[in-house]
This record gives sequence, C-alpha cells and structure tokens, in this order.
Amino acid sequence: MKTLIIGGTGTVGSRTVHALLERGIDVRVMTRSEDKIDALPEGAEGIVGDLEAPDTLPAAFDGVDSLFLIAPVSPNETEQGLAGVEAAQEAGIEKIVYMSVAMPDGSERIPHFRSKIPVEDAVRDSGIGFTIVRPNNFFQNDLWITNAILQYGIYPQPIGSAGLNRVDVRDIAEVVARALTQSGHEGKTYGLHGPDVLTGPDCAAIYSRHLGREIRYGGDNLEAWAEQASNMMPNWLVEDMVIMYEYFQQHSMQATDEELAELTDVLGRSPRSYDTFVAEIVPSITA
Repeated sequence: MKTLIIGGTGTVGSRTVHALLERGIDVRVMTRSEDKIDALPEGAEGIVGDLEAPDTLPAAFDGVDSLFLIAPVSPNETEQGLAGVEAAQEAGIEKIVYMSVAMPDGSERIPHFRSKIPVEDAVRDSGIGFTIVRPNNFFQNDLWITNAILQYGIYPQPIGSAGLNRVDVRDIAEVVARALTQSGHEGKTYGLHGPDVLTGPDCAAIYSRHLGREIRYGGDNLEAWAEQASNMMPNWLVEDMVIMYEYFQQHSMQATDEELAELTDVLGRSPRSYDTFVAEIVPSITA
C-alpha cells in the first residue's frame, strides 16, 4: 500500500507523514519545491508536483493506492482541490482523505471555508472511498506568534470570547492515518476538535500560568490586527482572516457533544488539551 500526501511538508501533512511511517506505510509526498524533498524524513519518497500544473500529477499519482489531499489556502483553492480529486479518479485511487475545515452554520461566508465546499462535494461524488476531516483552529497556529507572546506579553490572535474548541494537529494526523489505513471510516465526515472551549483571554491566561508572568489578550480590534498582519501576509489573506476572526468573535466555533464522542472513539482516547500543548512548547520557545 502506498499513500500520496499532498501538502506533506506543511503543518498537518508533515505530522501525517510521520504517523504513516510509524505504521510501516509507504509514503510519497508531493511538493512544489524540489528543495523540500531533501528535508523529508527517512523512508518518505518525494516527488515534485503542483495542483496548479495538472501535467505534473500523473507521475505523482502513479502506483498510489490512497491519497491525503490538502489544498493550500489560496485564491484558487477550489480549483486546486478539484484538480486533486480528478487526478485521483484518473489514477484509480481507492481511498481519499480530504482535509476541509470545521464548518458551522454561517461560516461559509469565510472565503477559505467556502472554497472547500465544492471540493467536499467532488470527493463525495468521486466514486472513491472517502473520509472528510473538518478540523477546528489549530493549537499549532500559536507557533507563528510566540514572538508577540514572549517579547511583548500579548496573545495576539483575535479569536474573541465566544469560544472555539481548538485542536492539536497531532490529533488530526492520527485520525487521518487511521482513516487511511483502517476500514470503517469510509463515507464519514469527522469534526476534529479539542476538549475545551477556549476564548482569547483563556489562551492568554494559560500562557500566563505556564510562563509565570502575565500575558494579556490583545483584544478584538480587527482593524488593528489587520494593520499588523498586512506586514506579513498578502492583502487577500488578511481580508480572509478578518472575516474568519469576525465570525469567531460573533458566533464561536464549538464542538458538539456528538463530535467529541465520535473523535474520542476514533482516537481511542480523549483529544489533547490546549493546556497540555502550551506546557509542552513553553520549554522550547523559552530556551
């Protein structure tokens, strides 16, 4: 059995590569950059390919039995995702796991959420055995903001006070690995969440406890956040993120009891907590 991972050098994909290698699965990672192939873990095969260049896909999909599809957040994310599904059909792939996003009512107003809906539909209609995973906001997004936390004492991600069941990427990877290698997950859509409802002030308080000094929540001002973010992100992505954070602040993104029970059953344990995640990373970010 050989699994192709598209997005295998990213936050979720790289964790999934390790989870599959630990199970003895042959893994091929498709990347747009040949330079990234050398950094793949031992045992993983790398191949250059691009969802925006369909002529590169047949070689990447050749001889593959299953696919983990992550389309990058971009203005043409839908087209890239659909190209991946079409290539899977042409290659005779037997199983697809597609990473979408947690999508409560009304969240389709968020551009990079809405872009995933046609891809979900195509996966379901593909005739291929499929599993769709819909993760919440990642704990590991915090790794991009440790400078603000440590140098300025601010937790800057403006998630608001309505609350999110944020999730550990390692739990996402574990569910994906199980869906790719076990039976019983076909036709399922899994909401992937952490066990606790977290607000912006909650996140700041947890860092305060583990760092032993006050970390303040940066607040809900999205204009101020966008001004800062525009120094690091393209304008289209800043605008997209503002719409997302506005949704978080106004509506929340919380797990249902049924989703948490199902996830616990799939994992065979409770999902990881944010408190545990922060306790784990503090020694490395303060070293």
